[in-house]
This record gives sequence, structure tokens and C-alpha cells, in this order.
Amino acid sequence: MSYKAPIVIIGAGGIVNDAHLPAYQLAGFDIAGIYDVDKEKANAIAEKFDIPLVFDTMEDIVRLNLSPLIYDVAVPGSAVMKVLEQLPAGSAVLIQKPMGNDYQEAKAILQFARDKQLVAAINFQLRYAPFIQAARKLIQQGALGQLCDIEINVNVFTPWHLWTFLYESPRVEILYHSIHYIDLVRSFLGNPVGIYAKTVKHPEMSQLASVRSNIIMDYGEMVRANIITNHCHKFGMQHQHSYIKFEGTQGAIKINLGLLMNYPHGVADQFEYITFTGNEPGEWKTLAIEGSWFPHAFIGSMEQVMQTVAGNISKPDNSVEDCIYTMACVEAAYRSSEKGGVKLNEIIC
Repeated sequence: MSYKAPIVIIGAGGIVNDAHLPAYQLAGFDIAGIYDVDKEKANAIAEKFDIPLVFDTMEDIVRLNLSPLIYDVAVPGSAVMKVLEQLPAGSAVLIQKPMGNDYQEAKAILQFARDKQLVAAINFQLRYAPFIQAARKLIQQGALGQLCDIEINVNVFTPWHLWTFLYESPRVEILYHSIHYIDLVRSFLGNPVGIYAKTVKHPEMSQLASVRSNIIMDYGEMVRANIITNHCHKFGMQHQHSYIKFEGTQGAIKINLGLLMNYPHGVADQFEYITFTGNEPGEWKTLAIEGSWFPHAFIGSMEQVMQTVAGNISKPDNSVEDCIYTMACVEAAYRSSEKGGVKLNEIIC
């Protein structure tokens, strides 16, 4: 991509250090400056990634008056609106997920973006991961026949202590993790009819709201879309797994997500696929994929905003207008979890 608008980073947390800035370096994006309420953190990241400006205040960024400019807002969901309110009308902004803490906040962000005519996108970057792009290409080419099954299954040990703000959040696992998988399924299948879900805590992580989830996205009688996550498997690597599986009438794809294993160090990803040859299944094949979820997928989500600013596309694929539906699915999942299933005493009477 030849057109690259300068970027100002707002927020200097772990995700900026581990994913945003490494991705932007790979893509050759121009980072104009960085701001964080903790200036020491901002200074440390600026030194590490050779960022020329560290701003003292949000007002200093706006005063810079760079045009075009893309604001990369990497703050917790509760702080998103406070940042947006300080940006000039018509700004281009990529907002780190989630789109607020709940659906009401998401609707407020959407309306604010409309009123202020922002080019606004949400950083649901998994849909742009290199292995997902490869899967999408195979599916679009018809290699799997009719797509009828998506399963995401995660059984790992996640070091939640790396994100201290989550200990204050009333919602954790779905809002900050499985939200990626909900968005991913939507990117392939569109909006579901409904959601069935249960998200629960763990005895050894009782300070956190929830760390394990089962989510069923309802696409009718012919399609199954399931998300199963357990972040508490502390029993070594032997039986940990983390995969995305697509099945169609003529083939299947299985992607092992290495990032989530032994996090944050990770292990290698693996992309396998199989297709029918005539009436018989062929052999499983391994496809070499260059790049992974972190940091490479973060290039794609920012590129969507850049392409829009350049006038090459009308709006980002990950626009707030689209991602509001991911937030609606998240809200539905929490409501389903709170409501519970059919009670046994309603059956036995």
C-alpha cells in the first residue's frame, strides 16, 4: 500500500508494545507521536520504537494539527468515549476493542462517531490474521464446498495478571477475549439469529469476573458455530490446545493458534486443510503461512482506516457501523448466561 497517513498512538499499554507498534514497523507506517496519562510509560515505548514525539496532553496532539492523521486509541473500553470527545470532527480513528464496556456504551460510541463524522473502526484484528486470510481465500474459492461448521476451542493457561485493569471489570472473558471469535464468526457467516451462552469464574481466579465460556451462535438448522474457552488449564502443555476449525461439505481447515499457548511466548501456528477429490477425501495438507495473529493481523485493521482516508474504499471493513453487531452478540451472550437454560424442575413436575 503506497499511501500511509501518519499515526498518533493514544495509550502505551502492553498491547501497543507487543502488537500495534511491531506491526506498524513491519508495514512501514509513520508514527508521529504517542500519548499516555503515564508519561514514563509513553517515554519508554517512544525510546524503544524511535517515536519522535511524546505528548504531555491530548490538547497537544490536537494542536499539532496534522492532516491527514490517524488516531490509534488503545485504552480500556471505559476510557474510549473520553478520548473520542477530545478529537476534532472528521478525525480518522482506530479504536482498540472492545467498543465500550457493554452494548449501551457501544451504541453511544456509534452515535458519537456519526454525529462527529469520524472515520471510526474497531481493532477486531483476528479477521485480518494471515491464517484467517488464507482460510477465507480457500472458502471463497469453493474448496470447502458449502461452509456449515465453525468451531473455536481454547484450552490454555492465560496469565490474566498481565492486564491488571481486568480485575476491576464486571465482564472479562467474553468481552476481552471471546469477542474476537464472535467477530470472526460474524465475518464469515454474518449476524446470527441469536446466542446461547454460559460464562463462569474459576475457584483459583475468583477475583476475575469470568474466565471460561461456552457460546453457541445460532445460524439455523444447517450451520453450527461454537466457541469453547477455558483459560485455567494449569496442567502443562501436553493437553493444551487452541484451534479454529472450518468445515464445509467438501473439505475442512484446522488452524492451531500458537499465540495462546504458553502466552505471551507462544508456539508455532499450524494451518492444515483437506478437500474431497471426486467422492473421496484427499490427504490432510499443511500450508505454510507467513505471519501470525500478533503482530501481523494488526496491520490489516489499521490498513482499513488508511484505505478509507486515502479514498480507496468508502468505509473500513471493521467500521463501528459493522462492529456494533459484534457488541450486540456479546451483550446477547451475557444476557443468555445470566438468564440460564431451561430449568430441570420445569421439565420434572
